[in-house]
Amino acid sequence: MRTSIRKTKTMTCLLANSLFVKSSIASFQSPKPSLYLSDAFCTFPTGFCNSNPRCSRRWFCSSSRTMEWISYLSQLEAAEIDETLMGPLGFSVDQLMELAGLSVATAIAEVYRSSEYSRVLAICGPGNNGGDGLVAARHLHHFGYKPSICYPKRTPKPLYTGLVTQLESLSIPFLSVEDLPSDLSNEFDIMVDAMFGFSFHGTPRPPFDNLIQRLASLHNYDQTHQKSPVIVSVDIPSGWHVEEGDISGEGIKPDMLVSLTAPKFCAKKFRGPHHFLGGRFVPLTIVDKYKLCLPPYPGTSMCVRIGKPPQVDISALRENYISPAFLEEQVEADPFNQFHKWFDDAVAAGLREPNAMALSTAGKDGKPSSRMVLLKGVDKDGLVWYTNYESKKAHQLSENACASILFYWDGLNRQVRVEGSVEKVSEEESEQYFHSRPRGSQIGAMVSEQSSVVPGREAFHRKYKELEDQFSDGSLIPKPKHWGGYRLKPELFEFWQGQPSRLHDRLQYSLVEFITNKFSFLVTSLKELKIAVFFSELIKVGVCSRKSQKLFHSKILVLLLLQAICYTEISEYLHAWRR
Repeated sequence: MRTSIRKTKTMTCLLANSLFVKSSIASFQSPKPSLYLSDAFCTFPTGFCNSNPRCSRRWFCSSSRTMEWISYLSQLEAAEIDETLMGPLGFSVDQLMELAGLSVATAIAEVYRSSEYSRVLAICGPGNNGGDGLVAARHLHHFGYKPSICYPKRTPKPLYTGLVTQLESLSIPFLSVEDLPSDLSNEFDIMVDAMFGFSFHGTPRPPFDNLIQRLASLHNYDQTHQKSPVIVSVDIPSGWHVEEGDISGEGIKPDMLVSLTAPKFCAKKFRGPHHFLGGRFVPLTIVDKYKLCLPPYPGTSMCVRIGKPPQVDISALRENYISPAFLEEQVEADPFNQFHKWFDDAVAAGLREPNAMALSTAGKDGKPSSRMVLLKGVDKDGLVWYTNYESKKAHQLSENACASILFYWDGLNRQVRVEGSVEKVSEEESEQYFHSRPRGSQIGAMVSEQSSVVPGREAFHRKYKELEDQFSDGSLIPKPKHWGGYRLKPELFEFWQGQPSRLHDRLQYSLVEFITNKFSFLVTSLKELKIAVFFSELIKVGVCSRKSQKLFHSKILVLLLLQAICYTEISEYLHAWRR
């Protein structure tokens, strides 16, 4: 699984009479479902776009997570933009090449994981497109892939010889055309097509004509239902016309196209599952001059997916986890200590909100519900979170004071499940935590009426603004009576570590099972003790020998000692769990 856990909004009030949906929480007759505020109002990302009508001739509507208008460039426009970047705007070719190659490597890593697609062959041409491929190979090496390079027509310029030196210093192998295996499918998982870019004219000459044909034939190989490496084309699939695409219909059919700066017109003919835009270096002056409309790049990423997202066979989605063995002899005896150890690992790994947890509750009707909340405290008494006491989860806990918590740490292939009884924390503890929160969050808790219908977003924000003005002098914000904390007192811990071929490690600490086993031992030992005492009495009246008497006395002493140890273990275990 590759999902990131995200914090749920504090405000989860249902909207009524909003712009998006009208519904009643008590009625199931509405044609549209009720929406939570955090789901109903989505922020659509905006990228660089000049809305001049003259731009419309180069816009193309693509279906993605949101509708995005993307500009497409002709060969002439692409060349002019490159000249402008490397002229008055001060970019050097090596700067642009570095950014382009990094974009290609990032796009590959986003789709094709190194654990499954590690063997990469980058086929590089003599121009800038080939340089992009060389840079991409270097970054892929640092990302954990095993690249090889086929660079048949080396450019003697210092920039390119420097790139070759960098790759050789990393012991990345260079293969001649003659050294390439006859069947590429057996030796490589990814083929990076970096032979020719948008500036290429004419018909490819040897050896590139043969290399293009070999890549094109991989599509036919794939149609025989045999394993075939994926093809990633850099900016333009080699051999395609920059504006008209694969004119003959017999060219390379890439699985991924990484357009650079902006997609070229031939990209409209791309039918593969993964189309990315890379080269996060386009300044606003270029956007304005060429009336470009480009999508936003997410976060700090060097690439962004454009075009129609691939259709996914859900049944085929799987992850082969690679993790260290999780052995019983290596775990902590106390489950709280083991939890702290794993939680610290999640924090050290830089995972987003490692304290996010799925909380599952059920009322007296037995119908479960789950939601994401944030862990705000953990000690020997249990795990603590804070919420609205008038929310659905609070009502369910009032009817059934048992819950389950699940932590999932994707980057570490780990889960922790905790089950137990739930109780409210003290008012003093809730008060102390409430006033440690940011003032905005404190006001939000006063405004929020979780699981209830509100008139609309405007009323919600109006109330928030009124309270913000009321407490603008810095005075103490009172904790609402309907807000406070809960503590889950564990009765079961389960630690899960993903392993290859679904042979996962799962270790469980159970309070009930431990005590049951110990009491079972006590019952058995008491029975044995009674038998030993009985035979000892027989010895006293002369029925058994003196030798037997010593044997049974020794057994009595051993049983008494074992019982004392067992009582001590139970006492210590209960103390560790419940203090």
